[in-house]
Amino acid sequence: MIEFYKMSGSGNDFILIDNRGKALDGIDLKAFAKAVCRNKVSVGADGLIVIEPSGKADFRWIFFNADGSEAEMCGNGGRCAARFAFIKGMAGNKLSFETRAGIIDAEVKGDIVKLRLTDPRDLKLDYSIAVKGGQLKVNSINTGVPHAVSFVDRLNEFDVFGYGRDVRFHSAYAPAGTNVNFVTMDGKNRIRVRTYERGVEDETLACGTGAVASALVGAGKGLVDSPVEILVKSGEILTIYFDKSGDLFSNVYLEGKASVVYEGRLWKEAYQ
Repeated sequence: MIEFYKMSGSGNDFILIDNRGKALDGIDLKAFAKAVCRNKVSVGADGLIVIEPSGKADFRWIFFNADGSEAEMCGNGGRCAARFAFIKGMAGNKLSFETRAGIIDAEVKGDIVKLRLTDPRDLKLDYSIAVKGGQLKVNSINTGVPHAVSFVDRLNEFDVFGYGRDVRFHSAYAPAGTNVNFVTMDGKNRIRVRTYERGVEDETLACGTGAVASALVGAGKGLVDSPVEILVKSGEILTIYFDKSGDLFSNVYLEGKASVVYEGRLWKEAYQ
């Protein structure tokens, strides 16, 4: 049996497994991730996080989306991984871990985790793409993974799944595709965000790198100042901190709750 934790980062839920002792040795991790992330017939989650040794940081992670694809980075997953590592005694409350996007720093304060992300890149503001129903004005930025951001009215009634899927697979973002965020302003330091996540292929209750992308695009357009509170679909608040110099951002932090839901052991029936 395989020991695991189930955790939630502000509504993004993850399965975390300590693989430093090679508990998953010989298992096809992509197929395993797809199997255990299935709702109703297995644990169910937005993603799988596998913790492994690192020669550069306190640990290395491998992150899989629910469809089995591997992602460079996940903000809410990163916060869960940091708290998991602290709970399991892999690191102190200030730690770093290795990802495909680079080395990520974190600080654990109870169930609140503050994550320093790699510097964002590829900011592009105010352009239009063709989607169902006409043209959609979008912005884009890479916050460890690619994100499109569109400011909309009446966010609660907006067709996040329909438009999100159109943008996610749009030729403008081929071949990798993009995550898609829809944003409504609530003030100079507060916005609301709903996100369609690549790899989950649906709207999720929260997206950490999407919250960061939305805040930075808002700052790039002169709409918000640091720190920015992000109200996500789960009802929780993520706080984004950053420094801005012209079109460049640095010292980008994501802060929010990372909760332990339960711990358990996976039977083979859960993934075969």
